Amino acid sequence: MQSGKTRVLTYGGEQIRVALLPRSRPGTVLRIKVHPDLTVQAVVPDGTSDADLERALQRKTRWIWQKLRDFRTVQEHATPREYVSGESHFYLGRRHLLKVHHQPDAPETVRMLRGRLEVSVQERHALRIQKLLELWYFSRAQDVFHNRLDALLPSALWVAEPPALKLQVMRTQWGNCSPGGVVTLNPHLVKAPRDCIDYVILHELCHLKEHNHGAAFWQLLGRVMPDWERHKVRLDGMAELVLQGA
Repeated sequence: MQSGKTRVLTYGGEQIRVALLPRSRPGTVLRIKVHPDLTVQAVVPDGTSDADLERALQRKTRWIWQKLRDFRTVQEHATPREYVSGESHFYLGRRHLLKVHHQPDAPETVRMLRGRLEVSVQERHALRIQKLLELWYFSRAQDVFHNRLDALLPSALWVAEPPALKLQVMRTQWGNCSPGGVVTLNPHLVKAPRDCIDYVILHELCHLKEHNHGAAFWQLLGRVMPDWERHKVRLDGMAELVLQGA
């Protein structure tokens, strides 16, 4: 199977395009992912027959349609960012009101003060305010992610040495783990609740032992976080709101 191929499913009078992502890594299982940007992908292991792929897609068609519907509902209620006082922005799962101060002669800063995000700017431009907030979120993400990684490592008994951790903005992933053992996290994840952050970190730590999403991977994740599904559902449900402005 070549990269770039797609399948089209029909449900509820709607056509759903599924991008096929072939994978040759041993132990890879066929899985289907629906992303907040309304893209749908199927990870297809080498050797999967067309008949098996078709059966898997048909079994999941209604689920795919429901996930797309849920993400569209969130989008309908998401207010476009204008970066003005009174907007709410997420941090660690809670909404915080934005307060913009126009101070031409003062240093530009972002700080959390009494539950509000206080931004001081020399010129009241939305793009500048957005950039200052992105830098603040990135800085906070570095601190929070390293602290949570340190807190979670004792439960990941299979990890001999703390993995390298880096941050990278991603449109469709909260995190990933490279074959070389580098854990990459999306800085926008710092807007999610701590339990959701822990779920993503533990998910990637499990990949240091199990490099695919086979049964052994899910068993391992279930041992270190028995309620991981609850946190995944919560994170998926707020993904569109958390990724606004990403």
